Formats: sequence, C-alpha cells, structure tokens
Amino acid sequence: MKKLLLVEDSAVVVKVIRHMCKGQDDLQFDIAQSFAEAKAFIESNGSDAYRTAVVDLNLPDAPSGEVVDYTLSLSIPTIVLTGSYDEHLRDQMLEKPIVDYVVKESRFSYEYVLKLIRRLEKNRSIKVLVVDDSPTSRKFVRVMLEIHQYIAIEAENGEQALHMLNQDPSIKMAIIDYNMPVMNGFELIKNIRRDVTKNNLILIGLSAHGTKGMSAKFIKNGANDFLAKPFSHEEFYCRMMHNIEAIELLESIEHAAYHDYLTGVHNRRYFYDQAELMLSEAQSKGVPVCVALLDVDYFKAINDQFGHEAGDFALIEISRLIGKAFGRFLFARVGGEEFAVLMSGLSLDKAELLAENFREIVEDSVIMLGGTSTNVTVSVGLVIDQQNSLDELVNEADKLLYVAKDLGRNRVEVSSC
Repeated sequence: MKKLLLVEDSAVVVKVIRHMCKGQDDLQFDIAQSFAEAKAFIESNGSDAYRTAVVDLNLPDAPSGEVVDYTLSLSIPTIVLTGSYDEHLRDQMLEKPIVDYVVKESRFSYEYVLKLIRRLEKNRSIKVLVVDDSPTSRKFVRVMLEIHQYIAIEAENGEQALHMLNQDPSIKMAIIDYNMPVMNGFELIKNIRRDVTKNNLILIGLSAHGTKGMSAKFIKNGANDFLAKPFSHEEFYCRMMHNIEAIELLESIEHAAYHDYLTGVHNRRYFYDQAELMLSEAQSKGVPVCVALLDVDYFKAINDQFGHEAGDFALIEISRLIGKAFGRFLFARVGGEEFAVLMSGLSLDKAELLAENFREIVEDSVIMLGGTSTNVTVSVGLVIDQQNSLDELVNEADKLLYVAKDLGRNRVEVSSC
C-alpha cells in the first residue's frame, strides 16, 4: 500500500496523530515539519509513493499555503489542516481541488481526517455513474467525484444509463439529473428500481428546477437521496459519504448474516437458502444433484490435546482446502466441525471421485497445531438426488457420514437417496 504524507510543524499535532495511528498498518505516515522536508520526501520517493497528503496550511517556510499547491500540482489527494477557521480562506481553499478543509479544533478533527483517508482508499474501487444531458454539468460532477477518488463514468441520457447499468453491475451509485430528454430522472429511477433495490445501488437525484417538493418526489420514486443545484462542495461530499457508508453497513450486516465468523465461508443459513433454490431449479431441468456432508475426524481430541485456538486453526485450514476442492459448488460450514457441499450437474460417480480426492488431500496435508506437525482426516457422507427434498438429502448424507465414522473414519460413504 502507498504511503501517507503528513506535513505539520506542530509537535503536539504530530504526537496526537502518531498516537491515533499506532498499530494501524494502513495509517503509516512520512512526517515532514516544513515545506522543504515535504519536497525532500517527495523528490526522494516520487509523488506516486503517496496516496494522500495531509498538510498544514501555515508553515514557517510556506505561510500562504504553498505546500497545498505543490502537492496538488503532483496529483496527490490533499487534505488541508488549519489552526483557525477563516471563511474567506476556506472558500479560497475549496475552489482548489482539495479533498477537504479541516480545522484543528479537537481530537475529533483528527479522527475525521483518518476516517477520510480510509474513505478515499475505499472510494478507489467504487464506480459512480453520472447521468446528465449537459456535458458541462456532467464534467463538474465527475471532477468532484474524482477528487474524492471515485471512479466516475458518464451517460448523457436515461436510455444510455440503463444500458450501462445492465452491462456493468459493479456500478455502486448513480447521480441522476431530473431534466433530461428521452427519459427524465423520475422515469429513469422508476425503471432502475424495477430490478435493483436501494440496498444494491444508490440513486441520488439532482435538479435546479422546481425544487419545492422535488426531493420528496425523487425519494418516493426510489431515490436514496436528493441534491438541489447549486450545492456546496461540502454538502455534496457529505451526502456521498453518508450514502456509501449506509450501503456498506448493510453489506457488512448481510455478510455477517450469511458467513461463518471463524472461517469466512458461508454458513448454515446461506447454504439452506441457496440449496433449496438450486435443488428446485435442477429438478425442474432434470440436472443431477449430489449432497455431501464432511466432518473432521476426532475433532474433540484436537481441541483437548492442542487447545481450542489450534482447533479453530484446523477448521480454517479445512475450510481453505474445501474451497480449493469444491469452490465451484455451493459449500458452507453448517455445524461445529461439519461442512456441507451441494454439487449440481455431477453424476454420483464424479461426485464420489471429487470427494475421495478431497479426502486424500486432507489426509496428506500437514497442519501445524500447537507447534506440532499434525495430520487431520475427514469422513464424508455423499448422496445423489432422486427427486427428494433438501431435508431428505441432508438426512441421508448424515446417516452415511455416521456409517463412515463407524467403519473407522477417514473414508467416503456413498448412496443414492
């Protein structure tokens, strides 16, 4: 990861920021206490070495913000720090392509700066579509987005926007002007919302016409937010950040709901939700489906001998091996040391071969547990669908798993349901 550059002559401020960044690998700064030192760092490392610069507006050798112009001239995203609030100076700074203008008022100011640095890093992978028939307006919004490191793309009308959204599902946000030919902003948003929810794509309306009640109309038609033209830089960026963080929070909640906290693979809830749908579709098309349950042998003994931390590590390693062997299929951790796999499109013979290969890979793998090289094995129960319910398939696979355990473990037991 690229470095950060802090240009600050106050030892107190430097100490505070250093303390707040302690132990955080993504917040490591080169620290310059003057304009000359900042130039020396950049000349030595190259401007490409820095992903963001945080610079004091008033330095002994640059009392009029010369360091700001310097870092901006090198295309380094720049956050400006100042010791006092000056309305005229603030307006001057915001006319430049700076990321933000922050007054050094309290610890919260520095927390905001660090949050903003992390936000910029995330923004580098966020694609935003700007929809407006005016090239001038599109360019204005695009430039503002690019200052905050978003990937900005443009559409000149609603039909083009719909096509681009259909072609590129990675687009995270669309900023949509109301007054456009072919399809106005309301119509575009209604079209988008037929297929995409607010949780998956942020839509922000813009308008300079008839703004009374316009925001409510946009939001009622499916927009997440609305901005009336003209808007300030700060309002624009605050709205962007608020909406992006809201959708990221929902994504993190959804991820937690469907993923196992320890191994990171999908959990029981996700497996059953998806397996029901996949089984129903496969049965309607006459596609074979196999279900396997995999269980780590003697897992209690691993915990007892090496400790629960070592047992957790063993589960993480087994999950990794399952991902390599069955990554193209649906798999999940469904219990303590038990995993499930649903293989659609495989005959029983092919599924058995895959399961047997996996069993051998696990047996041959060496896992370090408590500082000791250890071999772990798994037992597998495997069944093929004969127009059964998912519960019937899982129950049958579970019975076969126990047969494998009774016959000595480290084996695959197979049956048609």
